Amino acid sequence: MQIAGVEVYVNHPVLHLGSTDWVPITLELGDDPAASCDTHVAVRVRPQLSLVTVRIFRNFDEPSGADPTYTTIFDGQLSLSDGRMAIGDVEGLTRFVHLLGDRGLWNVRVAVDVPGREARAIDVTVGRHDS
Repeated sequence: MQIAGVEVYVNHPVLHLGSTDWVPITLELGDDPAASCDTHVAVRVRPQLSLVTVRIFRNFDEPSGADPTYTTIFDGQLSLSDGRMAIGDVEGLTRFVHLLGDRGLWNVRVAVDVPGREARAIDVTVGRHDS
């Protein structure tokens, strides 16, 4: 089930997803389509030419409505200090925040329409981590 969505214009080819806390400066994307730490995922996207669509889905272990043709670039856990997920550009000019629930660990799957520099759409599927 889709619980949120946003379209973001980015000047640089990186979008951050994760905790509302600051993105660690040690999170480096390099040439990969995604990189992660314990609180954030950096996703390479197509900048300046069009809006980047991000959709958030719930029910991690069930069919969620996320596009099955997209390529998964991250499948792991993120620590969300206040139970909210933030989506924003690296410059900090655009930021969208959505309340998921309790703080703590969340299972997160990030999939894109095209991995790498041409990504224009991102589906994020989340579910509470029960440990």
